[in-house]
Amino acid sequence: MIIGVTGSFGSGKTTVARMFKVLGAKIIDADIIARSVIRPGTRIYKKIIATFGRGILKKDKKIDRAKLANIVFNNKERLKLLNEIVHPPVIRIIKGRLQVKSKGAIVLDAPLLIEAGLLNLVDKLIVVKTDRKLQIKRLLDKSLLSKSEISKRIKAQVSLRKKIRLADFVIDNSATLKTTKKQAQKIWAELQLQRTH
Repeated sequence: MIIGVTGSFGSGKTTVARMFKVLGAKIIDADIIARSVIRPGTRIYKKIIATFGRGILKKDKKIDRAKLANIVFNNKERLKLLNEIVHPPVIRIIKGRLQVKSKGAIVLDAPLLIEAGLLNLVDKLIVVKTDRKLQIKRLLDKSLLSKSEISKRIKAQVSLRKKIRLADFVIDNSATLKTTKKQAQKIWAELQLQRTH
């Protein structure tokens, strides 16, 4: 069974994915894959530099993700361009890993699961939501982004309302971790039942 876990920027989907890992799921993290395809020397790395210029590089020649984000989240066309470069190889790797890890439950942790057209790969979709004010507060606490940068990133994704409409399960991550964990455990138990029937 392939379980997609997604949510809005900063809603806590990776935290939830980790909870499922503890419960016994294998995790495929789309963010980690995306980071690996833009490593220096890769074809995608070269394509990004050819598209966005060498100004996005750090001293060690790695792509400065913050600089690149600043460019694309201020320009819809540039964001579309970046997604067109990065999404296809990431999707290819995800599909390959899904074929290899065929046994048991697999959690696909992907922020852009719906945006990248990966919905057809998952059997069940879990959307992690959180109170908007709390979401912004958490992001301000843990990242170096300004409030307006955070808002731009949230707006660049499919709206949470739309994601929730597509979801099989919704986890509300607005309260304590304990409360979130309880919701994850309940869903996990339900999914185990569905797998045995």
